Order: sequence, then C-alpha cells, then structure tokens
Amino acid sequence: MPLPVTAIFDIGKTNKKFFLFSKDLKEIKQEYTKIPLIADEDGFPCEDLGQLTQWVREKINEVCVSTEFQLIGLNFSTYGASFVNIDENGKPVTPLYNYLKDFPDDLLQSFFGKYQEELNNQETASPTLGMLNSGLQLYWLKKIKPELFEKIHYSLHLPQYMSFIFTGKHVSEPTSIGCHTRLWDFNKNDYHAWVKEEGIDKVLADIVPTTHVIPTKICGQLVNVGVGIHDSSSALASYLVRTDEPFLLVSTGTWSITLNPFTEESLSVEDLKNDCLNYLTIHGNPVKASRFFLGNEFDHQMEQLNKIFGKSPKFYKTVEPDPLIIQQINEGAIANTYYPETILKSPFIAALFPENQWKPQTYGTFEEAYHQLVWGLTRIQVASIQLAKGDSPITKVFIDGGFVHNAVFIQLLKQSLEGYSLEFSDLPLGSAYGAALMLDTNDVN
Repeated sequence: MPLPVTAIFDIGKTNKKFFLFSKDLKEIKQEYTKIPLIADEDGFPCEDLGQLTQWVREKINEVCVSTEFQLIGLNFSTYGASFVNIDENGKPVTPLYNYLKDFPDDLLQSFFGKYQEELNNQETASPTLGMLNSGLQLYWLKKIKPELFEKIHYSLHLPQYMSFIFTGKHVSEPTSIGCHTRLWDFNKNDYHAWVKEEGIDKVLADIVPTTHVIPTKICGQLVNVGVGIHDSSSALASYLVRTDEPFLLVSTGTWSITLNPFTEESLSVEDLKNDCLNYLTIHGNPVKASRFFLGNEFDHQMEQLNKIFGKSPKFYKTVEPDPLIIQQINEGAIANTYYPETILKSPFIAALFPENQWKPQTYGTFEEAYHQLVWGLTRIQVASIQLAKGDSPITKVFIDGGFVHNAVFIQLLKQSLEGYSLEFSDLPLGSAYGAALMLDTNDVN
C-alpha cells in the first residue's frame, strides 16, 4: 500500500526545499535545489518564476507517478514581500520583482506627501523599506508602469500564488498580508485607507484563514491543498504547539528575524527606526519582530575573506570556536573593527558600530578575521533579540535556521546571553512543519 504523504514546499530566497511528511507529520523525504536568478525588465536580478513553477510541478508529478506514496496534502511556505501579478487567465504579467530592488526616491516622497510617513509607519507597523513594503510595489507599478498595472487581475502574495497554480483559486491570508507590506492597518484590523484610496484593494483577493483548505484534484484524486503561509509565521506556528511558556523565536537565514508573539506593546517610533515591525499570526494577532540582514551580510563578508586568504567557499564550515581568539577579541588584543556593510544603518546599528575601521586584510589568519566577523554579527543578534523582547520578562529563546550549524556563532551567542534558556533546533523543518500543521490544525494554539 502506498504511504499517504503531505507535500510541503519551503521556498526561500536562496534555497528551495521540498518535503514529504507522513500523516503523523514525521519527515519522510527532503530535497533542496537552487534556481539561478534572471533579470526583470529593468535589468535587476529577480526570481525565475517560470523555473520555480516548473520545479514545483515536477516534484508533485514525481509523487503522483510513484508507487511508494499517495499524495493527500499539499502546502507552501515562502518568503514574503513578493507579489505575483496575474491577468484574468492566471498568467503572470510582470516578473516576480526582487524586494531588494531600489524604490525611486521621488516616488517615495510623493507617497509620503499624501500619507504622512511617521503616522503611516505606525499604523501599518512597517518601517520605511521601499520594495520590502510590498504594497509599495503595487503603488510603484500603478504610478511608473500603468500599462502593466492595468493588466493585473489579481496580485497574489507568493505563498498564495504557489497554491493558485494547483487550485486555480485567488485568495489572500493574514500572515502574508501582515509581513511589513504597508497594506494592513493594525489599529483597525483592515486594509489601510491608502490602499483603498489608491485602488490597490481592487487587485487583492478575498482574505481567507491561513488554515483554509481547498480540496483539489491532483494525481487523479482529491488532495487537501493549503493556501500557503509566510515562512516566518510558519516557523512560529511550529513552536507555538510545543510550549505554553512565553518565548522568543530567532529564525536565522538570509534574514535573522526575532519574533515575540507574547507582547502587547505597540511599536514606538524608535522601534520602527530600528527596523522593528509587526507580523500577523495565523489568527491575525500582532507579533513584534526585529530583523537584520544576517545571512546576506555573512555571504558578502565571506566573499571578501575567502578571496583575501585564498579559501574555498565552504572552508569556514571547518572552523571551530577558538577560545584564545575569542579571549583576545574580548580583551581587545585583536582589534574589534568589524563593520556591517550590507545591513541597514539603523540607530542601534550605528550605536554598536560608530565608525568603519574594518580591514579584514590586516588579520594574520582567516580564523582571526572570521571570528571577528562572527563576533560582530553576534553583537547585532543580541541587540536584535533585546529589541523584540522589549520590556517583557521572557528568558526562553528558540533559535533555528542555517546559523545553528555555525559553531562560532553559537558559542559566542551562548556567552552573550547568559541567564537565558537557549534551545537550538536544526529546523530545515521549521517553516515546512508549520505549513503542514495548517492542513491539520487540531494541535495549533
């Protein structure tokens, strides 16, 4: 008898992951792939939506033709701040724009000329992030590329588009709407007034619960297909079922995002300046979050270190924490000069690193420069945790994602967070498991 399985796609900016889970949510299979970027019409790198869609379909087809498995469920966890804009036939009419694409300064000033920046930031719980405020992507299209905007029948958040290619249903859901899109008024619990005034709401699909399931014929039989979920909220859901104790979740990867679902504090102006924001849980409740570009900065700096010291790209994985180097850094015997080069210069970053004296070529060994780099990133991580924690007395911290495999990072984090209870999880499953839970929510808090 074929084994009943649920298929989950966990689609990150860098790695695309495919999982099969048994009915009791045990991992049966996992695969990873990377899809090379292409360029949008302006020449800026972006996701190859065609290749991504083809890969997803191929993986499901492999399950369909397998005699080993019977597909009973399908869901998607993906990165946020990304819309797929489709026409009335369901075909994309624009590229999947990269949220790192520059947003025109004059257009941003025009927007804030109509919608006062500080007030709009607080009401939408979104710092000013340009294209990362994905609602502004639609505003940009309407103002700069009206001929394309006119072709849009629906703008679907990426998780919901992945669901759409199987179900044909156009929907929105809370976790994708709530991830710094600038679309949602957290005070009114509705789309913000600017969204309606600009007519953006006309291309947004009806909102359904994140736990909504659409029975769809796949492999010649009905399969429960979820509507997708934003990856950070998905990872959070997988922890909420594990403990009733208040906790923080630090999800590391391209971004490091610290989530606090146990606070009732409103975001302050200072919070917003420090790149704090609110997410929405699957139940539509606010989650205070702080974040910084951890993985992106790490990769950027590693390119420099590898070139300077003649190391292979994966050499750093062999480096173990060196107590002597760490002691020398702490005592200032090795100059503390790391300076973030791709991370937003928010007030708390500027306070940690007031001037740039980072010269990795002056270090005697790769190991010294590497420890210095990770030391600096750990300082940012600790400060980011404190921002999300706020005044709450939480001491339990879950840490998952790619950086739990970085021994130097983990050692320095443990040293810096004495008095906290830290639990490290090897969770390539984190977001995927949360997405699977959305198809069977009996255990979800």
